Amino acid sequence: MSVKLFDSELKVMNVLWREGDCTAKYIAGILNREIGWNKNTTYTLIKRCMKKGAIERSEPNFMCRALIGKEEVQEAETKDLVNRLYDGSVDKLFAALLGGKELSGEQILRLKEIVRDMEER
Repeated sequence: MSVKLFDSELKVMNVLWREGDCTAKYIAGILNREIGWNKNTTYTLIKRCMKKGAIERSEPNFMCRALIGKEEVQEAETKDLVNRLYDGSVDKLFAALLGGKELSGEQILRLKEIVRDMEER
């Protein structure tokens, strides 16, 4: 993914990922209730996402559709985070996330499963 989305744009995308295709008016209503944005703010952000190729608009009623998936964005953002803050080192990120945390036995087992699945690839 070459699309870089800012936090405000991700709020718009999250509505589309959660709700599916919907009108700009519907998105604006949800974001007004959830975070207090007015309609103009939401419309501006939808248009920014359209320019970036993240949202497609169709008529009637300014229907919006996500062109990129949530998992795709999460993967790209995670890679960017690892590169920017941890010198590309996943193990440094992992250590930072777990440093000083008490994990339950269930959480430890789940982490072991993730590592085992990765080893089997």
